Amino acid sequence: MQKNLKIGQKRVKSAFTLLELLVVILILGLLAAFVVPNIVGAGDKAKRDLVCTQMHSIANALDMFKMDNGTYPDTEEGLKALISNPDPDKYPTYSSKPYLKRLPKDSWGQPFQYVKMGDKFELISFGADRKEGGSGDAADIKYSQCK
Repeated sequence: MQKNLKIGQKRVKSAFTLLELLVVILILGLLAAFVVPNIVGAGDKAKRDLVCTQMHSIANALDMFKMDNGTYPDTEEGLKALISNPDPDKYPTYSSKPYLKRLPKDSWGQPFQYVKMGDKFELISFGADRKEGGSGDAADIKYSQCK
């Protein structure tokens, strides 16, 4: 329904001008430029942090194994030694319960690598590329480098 207008009165439209729309688009673009780069890399960092957390859990289980048996499992016995006793003659004081219920996998679904080095050990995840080596987000993650 349109009202009758007297001479000299202007019709007022309520709408945004092109300039106002351009300013809003510019502001949204600037916000996106600052926020998006921080969000994009957050998923990869979270996966790497989760791997370190899992490695700490495995390391705790390995320490319990060593307390009971006097040594860490050999590299050949691997992390499976935390699930069941690999050699009852070699480990007569093995716990009556497993040190881990199951072996966790890294954030990319791959098993952790275990290497015994004297009276120390190293846990390794091959990272996003699932291959040894790599750089950046595809770099290997080592327990000794986790905080």
